[in-house]
This record gives sequence, structure tokens and C-alpha cells, in this order.
Amino acid sequence: MLSEEKIKIMTSLAMFEKHEGKRIFPINRYFKSDYISSKLFRSFFSYTLSFVLCLVLWELYDMEQLLGTMELKGLTAAGMRIGLIYLVGLIIYLGISAVVYMKRYEYASRGTKVYLAKLKRLDKRYEGNTRPLKRTKGGRTS
Repeated sequence: MLSEEKIKIMTSLAMFEKHEGKRIFPINRYFKSDYISSKLFRSFFSYTLSFVLCLVLWELYDMEQLLGTMELKGLTAAGMRIGLIYLVGLIIYLGISAVVYMKRYEYASRGTKVYLAKLKRLDKRYEGNTRPLKRTKGGRTS
């Protein structure tokens, strides 16, 4: 027999899966630390690649001045400044990335709890209709 409340719950579950499922369900396959560390690893490489590309572009733009002052002291000082800028930028970028991915994981875990609560509510509505009378804990039944 059709129940209006069951249909409402199933519709809300389907809408939740359609709108939020692509963002929430893949994240919950990981532990929080594994998810954040994998995303930070990816952020490290993306920051490093973008920094190197920007550095190459800057050197190509300023090539004349760089070739005019090819002193060892000047080059080591420039290298130290570039390394310091890289490290400070990397720390800031990884800190922001960690906060963002923690928030995403928390959002996904809250969404999963909501989804599971709706499933339990739907299961309680079906409990009297489709449950077998005899329940087993596993294995074969005779």
C-alpha cells in the first residue's frame, strides 16, 4: 500500500543523492586523516609546480638584468630570498588547504549522518510490510 510519508522520504532521499551525493559519498570512503593528507600531498605538488612556472616566467621577463649581474653573492642572495618566499608561501597555502579540506570532510560526515537518519526513518516505515517473520544472524537456514 502506498503511503504518502514513505513517498516523501524516498523523494527527499533521491534529491539528496542527486544534489549532494557526488560531493559527500566519495569523501566518506576515507578516514579523516587519510583524506586530508592525500589532499595536502596534492596541494604540495600543485603549489610547487605553480611556483616553478611563475619563477620561470619571472626569470624570462627579467633575463637581461639577471645576466648583467651574474655575481656569486648576488645569485646566492636571490636564491635564498626565493627559497624563503617559497617556504612561507607553501606553509600558508598548506595551512589554508588543510582548513578547507577539514571543513569539506566535516560537511560530508554531517551529510552522511542526515542521509543515514532518513534511511532509518524509511526502514522503520517499511518494517511492518516487508520484513520476514523469522530473522537469522547469518549462515544457512533450514
